[in-house]
Amino acid sequence: MDLLMISCTPRVKEKSNTDKILDEFKKGYELCGNTTETLYLYKRNEWEIIRKKFYENDNILFALPLYVECIPGIMAEFLETLKPKQNSNTKIGFLLQGGFVEASQLRCCESYLETLPSLLGCEYSGTLLKGGMFAVSFIGSKMRKQMTEPFYNMGKYYAQNNYFHKEVVNDFAKPEYFSKKEIFLYNVVSPVNKLFMKVFAKKLGCKVSLNNKPYQNYIKR
Repeated sequence: MDLLMISCTPRVKEKSNTDKILDEFKKGYELCGNTTETLYLYKRNEWEIIRKKFYENDNILFALPLYVECIPGIMAEFLETLKPKQNSNTKIGFLLQGGFVEASQLRCCESYLETLPSLLGCEYSGTLLKGGMFAVSFIGSKMRKQMTEPFYNMGKYYAQNNYFHKEVVNDFAKPEYFSKKEIFLYNVVSPVNKLFMKVFAKKLGCKVSLNNKPYQNYIKR
C-alpha cells in the first residue's frame, strides 16, 4: 500500500517537531512492505508538484502542528488552492501534534479536520493526535527516541487498518486533562520550569527577558 504524506509545518525539516515524528511514523508504516512519499509545504516552489500528487493519490496523510488551536496558516493557504476531487475513493487521515500535554487542547482542531476531507471530495480516515511534543527538536537523541517511538507503533497500526479508530486514538492521546494531583505537582515545579524556559530561550537566540511586553504601550486601557 502506498501513502502520500504531506508535512504542513512552516518549519524546515531539520528544525521541525512534526517531521521528526513523521519520520518515526513512516518507519512503522513501511515495516510490512508498504511505501511512502513525503512532501513539504514549506517548499512553496513545489506546491504545483504537491497539488498534482494530491490528485494522483488515493491514500493521503496530512501531518501538522497545532497553531493557535487550529491548522497552520501555510496549510490553510495550500488548501485554498485545491479543488474537490470528483468521484473519488481517496482517503485522508491526519497526524496532529502540539506542545500542550493535555489532549483536550487539540480537540478543536480535530473537529475541524473531521470535516475537511468531505470538502475535498474525499473520505475521512481519522486523526492521530498527541500533545506534549514541544521539546522533540531540542532534546538528546535518546530522549527523542523515547518520545517519538510510540508513533512507530501507530505507523504499523495505520498500515494494518488504514484508519485511526477513535478509541485507539483517545488512548494514545492521554491525558485528556491533568488530574488535580498533576496540577498541584506542576505548580510545585513551576520555578524549575521557568528556569528551563530561560535557558531554552537563550539557546534559541532570545536576548530579552521572557517577561518583556514590547506591545504593552499600544494597548488601549
